[in-house]
Amino acid sequence: MESARTFLVEQAGIPAERLLYYGESLGAAVVTALAAKHPPAGLILRSPFTDLPAAGRAHYPFLPVRLLARDRFPVAELVERVAAPTLIVYGTADSIVPPRQSLAVARKAGGPVRVVAVQGADHNDASLLNGDQLIDAIAELAAGAT
Repeated sequence: MESARTFLVEQAGIPAERLLYYGESLGAAVVTALAAKHPPAGLILRSPFTDLPAAGRAHYPFLPVRLLARDRFPVAELVERVAAPTLIVYGTADSIVPPRQSLAVARKAGGPVRVVAVQGADHNDASLLNGDQLIDAIAELAAGAT
């Protein structure tokens, strides 16, 4: 992600203050870490988890996931450092990342936050890839960031 951002700013000449970062699920963890280091114009997190061990514990409650996890990907902790407008989009029927985790990330956001719940959507449903609610919310965030 650092390399992609560097390319866009230094090679493509896109002003850093115009960049929007978008990440889905595990990618939300990656762009949140990038946003904490290099502030964007806006941050879009689709189905973010609070941290990877918490997401793992939701599926494997009988394992000591927190002890076994080498990488934490602490989204909720890092998003507190992001002052940029943040959009959280999640499906209310997400079977991979519990919706309560996406909402917990939203509560921790350091800047203004908008939450969009896509009713009945599971983690990999098309409505969370290219659905109207997602696209409209991103377009609104982008319009406000320029």
